[in-house]
Amino acid sequence: MRAARLHEYTDQMDEALTVEEVDAPTATAADDVVVEIEGAGWCQTDNHVVEGMWAEYVPQELPLTLGHENAGIVAETGENVTTVEEGQPVLCHPVMTCGTCRPCRQGEDMYCENVAFPGLTHDGGFAEYLRTNERAVVPLPDGVDPADIAPHADAGITAYHAVKKAVAELNPGDAAVVVGVGGLGHIGVQCLDAMSAADILALDPKQSARELATELGADRALDPTSDDVTAAIENRTDGTGAQQILDFVGSDETTALGPELAAAGGDHHVVGYGGHVHEPSQTLVDGELAYRGTLVGQYTELQELVALVERGDVELRTTRYDLAEINTVAEQLEHGEIDGRAVITP
Repeated sequence: MRAARLHEYTDQMDEALTVEEVDAPTATAADDVVVEIEGAGWCQTDNHVVEGMWAEYVPQELPLTLGHENAGIVAETGENVTTVEEGQPVLCHPVMTCGTCRPCRQGEDMYCENVAFPGLTHDGGFAEYLRTNERAVVPLPDGVDPADIAPHADAGITAYHAVKKAVAELNPGDAAVVVGVGGLGHIGVQCLDAMSAADILALDPKQSARELATELGADRALDPTSDDVTAAIENRTDGTGAQQILDFVGSDETTALGPELAAAGGDHHVVGYGGHVHEPSQTLVDGELAYRGTLVGQYTELQELVALVERGDVELRTTRYDLAEINTVAEQLEHGEIDGRAVITP
């Protein structure tokens, strides 16, 4: 089968991956599920994997097939698999979990002590076939195209997971700020709109992204490079500030917005990453500002997100690319030239 492989870490996105012929996976374990990939979303994390940013956090052996936002049709199952069958469309939770460790039994899939992460620690879905396991696959409703929904496997569930935490702290009329209306942020805006009665303010320097934000449910969209964001939020909230900030960028500049924009007791959810949090400890004490990280989400949350999709509350804006165009996608994303989400269709 064809697969896009990373052979060495590099900053040159135009030559990041090599499309080559490799052996197709088979169901060797009793709970294995082999999925014929219909669509695999390209994520900013893929750029970070190419750069070697993840090498110190997870075990990686190169060459490695990337791709962790995967959906397709079940092609083969292990002998003990009962929840899905061949020919069934599925969305793949990003990780393969054991189900028996304490975090798994608590439902915290991403904390699994025996986790395998296709596209980061094991071969992923930028290929014609992917091997995952039964605990990772979510059956899709009739009429849902796997290629259309693939990015929800990571971008969607990560945005949903962050929003679900934020919504628990939002009362009607509170202000929520969405920083960055890209591949994750445009999902976050919709989840906030569907799950809360908060006022949603979106920040993005791109006009097309701001227009998309208001189209998808934001009450106002601001350009942080030219608009006085602090004044706008103070006016909107009568000076109290935003109760929740969802930062889908995670740069030094965006994490610095927390103390400027947050209300007393507010949270700054760091969803995108790559930058740093540079704040004195007194900033966290004064007003009890909290920075909260977001690591994908639970299997059950992916089911909940699929329910929102089926109801029409959340839609993905995607552009499809052939596997041969994969380095073009990597380069375009590196330069911020993709609106919404890119989907590779092997």
